[in-house]
Amino acid sequence: MFKKLAFIAATLAVLGTIAATNGTGSAARGKYLVNAVGCNDCHTPLKMGPKGPEPDMSRFLSGHPEQMGALKAVPPRGPWLWAGAATNTAFSGPWGISYAANLTPDQNTGLGIWTEDMFVKALRTGRHMGVSREIMPPMPWTAFRNMSDEDLKSIYAYLRSLKPVVNHVPDAQPASAIVE
Repeated sequence: MFKKLAFIAATLAVLGTIAATNGTGSAARGKYLVNAVGCNDCHTPLKMGPKGPEPDMSRFLSGHPEQMGALKAVPPRGPWLWAGAATNTAFSGPWGISYAANLTPDQNTGLGIWTEDMFVKALRTGRHMGVSREIMPPMPWTAFRNMSDEDLKSIYAYLRSLKPVVNHVPDAQPASAIVE
């Protein structure tokens, strides 16, 4: 009986490994990658805690808070090349103004309508939804494009597993569109 159970367990382990590498992402691996590469650092707004700024986990990966609205450009001064909002979700620099996107699967304000292919293309090409406007700094898409398809699909699978958060993030404003 033990040999039969051991054989079944080994077979299931092999099948699980094959399934994990068949081109579809694993949400568990995606969670690991999201935490390892620091998506939370910009896509979860900071709030003031007892020891200083800390992530507002009630808004986990929901992007720039819509209550703040669109921000004005901050011209570089002295040695400062760019500026970031106190929430660490909005950034102003020579590229214009960029906002951390809502990465939750909300259908209207997050990645809810994105397909896996759109997500992978966005991180490979640096284009919103894989085909639209440029993804602006400080989003390190040039580093993400070096990840394997399996890793990007795993990140997508994990993001799809999150609780949707309704949060309208303002559109990025390229430098050419900013009137001072």
